[in-house]
Amino acid sequence: MAPEREPNAAEVELRYANMRAAMAEHDVDALLVSGSEYSGFEGAVRYLSGFRIVHRYAYVLLPASGDPMTIFPSEARYVGEHADGWIEEPVFAEHPGAWLRDHLQAAGVRRLGVYGLQYVMPVRDYRALAEATFELVDFDAPFDLARAVKSPAELELVRESMAINEAGFWAVHAAYEPGRTQAQLMAAAEEIFARMGTGRQTMDMVVWGRDGAATPEFRIPAVGEPIAPGDLLLYSLEIAGPGGHWVEFSRPLTRGEISADTQRMLDAYGEYHAAALTSMRAGATAHDLHRAVSAPFSERGYPLGHVTGHSIGMTMIEHPRIGEGIDVELREGMVLSMHPHAIASEGSACLYMQDTWCVGPDGGEPLSSVALRIFDGREERPQGEE
Repeated sequence: MAPEREPNAAEVELRYANMRAAMAEHDVDALLVSGSEYSGFEGAVRYLSGFRIVHRYAYVLLPASGDPMTIFPSEARYVGEHADGWIEEPVFAEHPGAWLRDHLQAAGVRRLGVYGLQYVMPVRDYRALAEATFELVDFDAPFDLARAVKSPAELELVRESMAINEAGFWAVHAAYEPGRTQAQLMAAAEEIFARMGTGRQTMDMVVWGRDGAATPEFRIPAVGEPIAPGDLLLYSLEIAGPGGHWVEFSRPLTRGEISADTQRMLDAYGEYHAAALTSMRAGATAHDLHRAVSAPFSERGYPLGHVTGHSIGMTMIEHPRIGEGIDVELREGMVLSMHPHAIASEGSACLYMQDTWCVGPDGGEPLSSVALRIFDGREERPQGEE
């Protein structure tokens, strides 16, 4: 049976209560949440309203007390199903920033928390809000921390997304054959994703290279060039299932011999995984976890060219980042995407395997059971993984 994909009234009230507690802690009178069509950055609006952005952008305004509101640019009146979700009577404004400025000043707001101030909010709206009499407070980190621990209902949706993502991996695996193109393999996964309800919530790339050694750059899968037996391919599969929770997963594919650097990185990945099982525990910090899982790579002389990991939920990248100096304490029920991006000198080789984990009281739970290994496309999919 599929999990319940839209939150019930108790789940919605829990979300609002968590946000309002964070608002009180940071002394803000209202919270403005931004979301946009940019893949992976639409989820905060859905989290607080149930509305799914199809095009352009939207806001949710949550006051310290009283009913929340959704605000859209006028040109988006017929883009998206505005009856979705649980907030009635949306506002359509020719200039949402100017409308919000006037509305909030009339309401006597002193301090406005804004989620999306760093990446998401359109410049024209920011400029209008910056002219207001109230203070703008960057609320990206407090918002993410308030939603970081997933409820049991959310964790069901995370697991559903993970099952869909693994189905996409096995579709790529089944389609893999030298002579085909990178795009043909990606199409096999995308067919699965669309059929199982991801909609447009996919961000899929490939890291690849010749002679058993991938280069570090993420690329759009190539259309015309055939795959050679010795090419090393790592499809970065980042998707959200019907419930809107993002997960990330990747494993390498090749029919050839892997390079010496790739093998050493693969050995380090085995040690990273073992370290995460014990170090990803409630009470540890993001810094502690980073140090534990990055040690196998640094000891072999491989710097990490991408963040070690990050919190993930209805937005693809959430706070905290798993990295050096991040002293945020991990809590049971947090969901993390982990993907050490190991790079050899001068970018001659890299390995990038993604997994989505749940923080437990005594250690991490990997949400995928697929082994950390090199695949060649001829392995049997384990029974029961449908």
